[in-house]
Amino acid sequence: MCGIAGRIVASGTLLGRNLVELMEAQEHRGADSTGFAIYGPMRDDGYVLRGMGFDKKTIDADLSDFQNILRDHGSDFLNDPKVISDESAHYCFRMEIKDPKDIAAWVGDADTLTDRIEVQSCGRSLEIIKDIGGAAAVADKHGVRDMIGTHGLGHARLATESSVLPNASHPFWARPFSDVAIVHNGQITDYFTWREKLERKGYRFLTSNDSELIAVWVSDQIKTGLSMQQALTNSISSIDGVFTYMIANAEGIGFAKDRFAMKPLVVMDRNGDLAMATEEQAVRCVFEDEGDVINFDGPSMTALWGVGNRRFAA
Repeated sequence: MCGIAGRIVASGTLLGRNLVELMEAQEHRGADSTGFAIYGPMRDDGYVLRGMGFDKKTIDADLSDFQNILRDHGSDFLNDPKVISDESAHYCFRMEIKDPKDIAAWVGDADTLTDRIEVQSCGRSLEIIKDIGGAAAVADKHGVRDMIGTHGLGHARLATESSVLPNASHPFWARPFSDVAIVHNGQITDYFTWREKLERKGYRFLTSNDSELIAVWVSDQIKTGLSMQQALTNSISSIDGVFTYMIANAEGIGFAKDRFAMKPLVVMDRNGDLAMATEEQAVRCVFEDEGDVINFDGPSMTALWGVGNRRFAA
């Protein structure tokens, strides 16, 4: 019984604060962990990375080995990484890097360090922040309320199919595709079948969370030449389970709902200023004035919402 949310803002200064409000309103649906995907100002070059290390005693060695792999791929830190930590055993980091020669090849080598340090998002715009605890605690630790941008996703997690670990929290990055993130409410029943097929194509999964699989599955469909809309539609007939998921990239947010329509989603749209959530009371925390709510309560539903002048590729 997780809670998911999405937000496309008319004013970028509202994004972080509004996503926290959407997740605080749904914390009763799960407070094992909370996460946010923030699409901030777009870079012309370079990538911002967010991630996590698992032993604070080895931070210096972890970052040094990570930097060496970057250099092997023609990249490097653009500035000193920022480390965020508290009394937990793990630590989080934010860093900006030069463009690697080949993102997929670099990610593959960087993933050899995942028992020590794990990249959880890579993008010109995307930053994924996730941690153990409720929305307010995660937002305070990582400064989410002050983050600006055009759009984003949020997730409050009640663990069902995988462990309560900080790196098993949502949102998930569709590695190695830059700027793609997903949040998901439901269970995928043919997870291992699809995981095996995607691993044979060379994709790597860092958790056993079924949401990570959807992100890679959709991105792989787009890689073959399908549009986002076609990939969303195909997921309904191809993936077994009960689910509602939202997937975002730099152009906007899309969603898909399974054939059984068991997982709700509601949307309020103010001329392109949108709030989306599992529950109506959450979106009304963002839009306090009276207004119509679109209830996507039927089976096999999809939708796409572009950001400003950006449009999804046909």
